[in-house]
Amino acid sequence: MAATNFPMPGKRFVIGVPYVWLVIFFFLPFLILLYISFVDVGNDISPFKPIWDSDTGLLKLKYENYLSIFRTPEGGLLFQTIYIEAYLRSIWYALCTALLCLLLGYPFAYFIARSSPSLRPALLMMVMLPFWTSFLLRVYAWKGILADQGVLNQMLMSLGLISDPIQMLYSNVSMLVGMTYVYLPFMVLPLYANLVKMDFRLLEAAYDLGASPFKSFWLVTVPLSKTGIIAGFMLVFIPSVGEFVIPSLLGGPENIMIGRVVWDEMFTSNNWPRATALAVVMIALIVVPLAIYYHYTGDPVEARK
Repeated sequence: MAATNFPMPGKRFVIGVPYVWLVIFFFLPFLILLYISFVDVGNDISPFKPIWDSDTGLLKLKYENYLSIFRTPEGGLLFQTIYIEAYLRSIWYALCTALLCLLLGYPFAYFIARSSPSLRPALLMMVMLPFWTSFLLRVYAWKGILADQGVLNQMLMSLGLISDPIQMLYSNVSMLVGMTYVYLPFMVLPLYANLVKMDFRLLEAAYDLGASPFKSFWLVTVPLSKTGIIAGFMLVFIPSVGEFVIPSLLGGPENIMIGRVVWDEMFTSNNWPRATALAVVMIALIVVPLAIYYHYTGDPVEARK
């Protein structure tokens, strides 16, 4: 009697599992945000009011939640509201953080990739070690380091380099230091994963052809690590745009980013529709440029299929 053959899950099932995960935990929550952003709360506090008129059967969308982002108190669409300033400030800090992480993380990743295979696990463990500590605890530690009477100022005064404490906390410097420290591993790991697969014999060939070490690095190593650079840059830039904890603990009142604005609108002003509208616009500011980039830089072989 022949044994019954039970078919194993096919490729469609294996590929479908992450798609189902993305739909349930990413796409559906985004649709909920999009729904709330068009709700007219009125005197009610519920953000889940219907957006259609039961009598006429027509949608009654409140576009004011989006227009208020770009409208000044005088009513003009001048793109100079506090929300636009928060968006621009968030993008600027995220860009600076990503660039600093790249400048600091590339040498780290390159050194780990060129180190002995027996030493790499220990070095990678040191990179990932901060993840074993509470995020809030690490940020609070920087408050103790950068405060007026903190570790850094006390050390500089004891060495006689300064006579009075330097204002480092609640400034642009403290913001960038904290964000760079927190997100640096997100830059190092994808760069390492890319560099460790590189054939270093290409550098030897460049040296044999008369190229200097710096020229070989710039013309061989950097182009071959472009994928890791882009991946690390995106992994740092995207969460940095919506960062809330670090600006709240290390930034000053002039360093309000969009994450803090969304928090205030939702939990202080209790204006959920405007808060979700701000979040939807922030997602669009990130996703749309990424989609355009990948559309024009995609694999031409895949595009022809």
